[in-house]
Amino acid sequence: MQDCVRIAVVGTGMIAEWHAQAIGRCQCARLVACFDVVPDRAAAFAKKHGIDPVPSLDGLLSRVDVDAITIATPSGAHMEPTVAAAQAGKHVLCEKPLEITLERADRMIRTCEENKVTLACVFQGRTGKAIPLIQRALAAGRFGKLTLADAQVKWYRDQAYYDRVGWRGTWKMDGGGALMNQGVHTIDLLRLFAGPPKVVHAFMGTLTHRIEAEDAVVASVRYANGALGTIVASTTCAPGFPRRVEISGERGTVALEDHRIARWSFLDPTDEDERALREGSADEGLKGGSTAAEAIPLEGHRRQIEDFARSILEGREPLIPGREGRHALELICGIYASARSGRPHVF
Repeated sequence: MQDCVRIAVVGTGMIAEWHAQAIGRCQCARLVACFDVVPDRAAAFAKKHGIDPVPSLDGLLSRVDVDAITIATPSGAHMEPTVAAAQAGKHVLCEKPLEITLERADRMIRTCEENKVTLACVFQGRTGKAIPLIQRALAAGRFGKLTLADAQVKWYRDQAYYDRVGWRGTWKMDGGGALMNQGVHTIDLLRLFAGPPKVVHAFMGTLTHRIEAEDAVVASVRYANGALGTIVASTTCAPGFPRRVEISGERGTVALEDHRIARWSFLDPTDEDERALREGSADEGLKGGSTAAEAIPLEGHRRQIEDFARSILEGREPLIPGREGRHALELICGIYASARSGRPHVF
């Protein structure tokens, strides 16, 4: 039985470094090759990591020593390599967001299902110990009726961050700005905890940066379960603050800051509360990138790539299958639709 998944990286920009280094720390994954549309960049990446640069995507996907690929291209260029990989029988781990439109994301999901290959989406925020603790409390009904579900991403990026890479902050390749790129992780957690949205009303603006897309957005949400909520995402908030998700109900409230539980309060305490606070507030090396993209640690990616590889070897679903990655995209696209039209968007 195969005990290691051989992985190639598609796209060798900044986030590819996280993929490569995280793969190197996994027990059952090995980096073997890379491809980039800029050959010199692929060559430099390959030399640094001791792997093969392959001059074409078709050539990469034809290799028998490649079991899976990780996609680290710009967000609006996720679909094409995913579809090609699936048709070649390769598994896919795709960086967030899954894509920038629901139509393109749906084609990715459908093609992978048709070809019976794994599609997973990178949301390393789900790998922290606090996440299942909150999910169990929700499943046990400890919140009572959910009433409020809020997300806040007050991060900071300077103009140089956008200027260094031309696709950032563009609608065509980034799919948006602060919400689609930086806020998507928090939206994923909000959607995981609060469930599907029913209607959203949003406003957005480009307040301090020279970019096409928004650097600030606010939205109000009514969820299908009747709860209300607010969403705030921005890259204008110097010097940058921990992202926050807060879930409240008639019987209790839990708040998550970055990957740590900052509040765990219920009207009906249990013996598990002390353990939940202790485990959920521990430092796991999973701090967020509130001040700079370079500050994002490797551990979250390592955990998710390890799970991706093991899911292939064990024949099970990964932690975050492609259709789960679609959920955050649906909410983000609805927020953008509302902000553009000036009217509520109904899902």
